[in-house]
Amino acid sequence: MAAMIAPENTPVWVDTARCKACDICVDACPAGVLSMQAEPTSTLGAMITVISPDSCIGCNECELVCPDFAIYVAEKKTFKFAKLTSASKARQEAIANNGYRLPADYKEAN
Repeated sequence: MAAMIAPENTPVWVDTARCKACDICVDACPAGVLSMQAEPTSTLGAMITVISPDSCIGCNECELVCPDFAIYVAEKKTFKFAKLTSASKARQEAIANNGYRLPADYKEAN
């Protein structure tokens, strides 16, 4: 299998054709970059979404835990990743506490 090439200026992306919306990657992301989003065409009624690509720290946790090899993280030599911030940690906590979905009323902490 050929190596995946990252879309330009994208730290993390999902192959929705392979993703079964298990939310394991959302749980693994320490920066709150990923969230589940309602998707009526999905078997489970939801699909993973990259909600905060600028916060990706390039840890690869999401890619490593995906049982379907459906999520990819750019290589460190091709993308400059963010540092883990308290705002990112707070967003991840809000997502985890809301069933792996970003709360509708969530306001980004500054």
